[in-house]
Amino acid sequence: MNSLQFEEFVTVENAFSAAMVSNDIGRIADCMADEWVLVTPESGPVSRKGMLDAIASGILSHDMMTKEIVRVEIYGEIAVVTGRGRNSGTFRGEPIKADEWITDIYRKVEDKWLCVLTHLSPATG
Repeated sequence: MNSLQFEEFVTVENAFSAAMVSNDIGRIADCMADEWVLVTPESGPVSRKGMLDAIASGILSHDMMTKEIVRVEIYGEIAVVTGRGRNSGTFRGEPIKADEWITDIYRKVEDKWLCVLTHLSPATG
C-alpha cells in the first residue's frame, strides 16, 4: 500500500464519519453497501436497515466522530481499514461516548468504495 492509497482511505473514512455526524440517512446510506453490517460488543450484528432506522427515528444520533487510521490493506476490490475511533451522541435520549478500535471492510463498486462491514472493539489502555 502506498501513501496515495492511504490518503484515499483517509478521505473515504472522513466522508463516512461526516455522514454519520450529519444524521442524514441518505448521506450515510451512500457510504454503505446494501449488505453492510455493524458488529458491536453490546449487540452483535446490526443490519444496515436496523442502523438507518435507529438514526431516522432519532433513537441514535451522533454529534462527533473521528478516526485515526493506522492500517490500510487492499486486496483487489476489497480493502480493510483499521483505526482508532472516537464518537459521541445520544442513544434513546441518553448521552453516549465511545473510544474504539474500528475495522471497516470496503468493496469497490463502479470506482467507489462502499463499506460492507464495520467491526467495533472497545479501546482499552
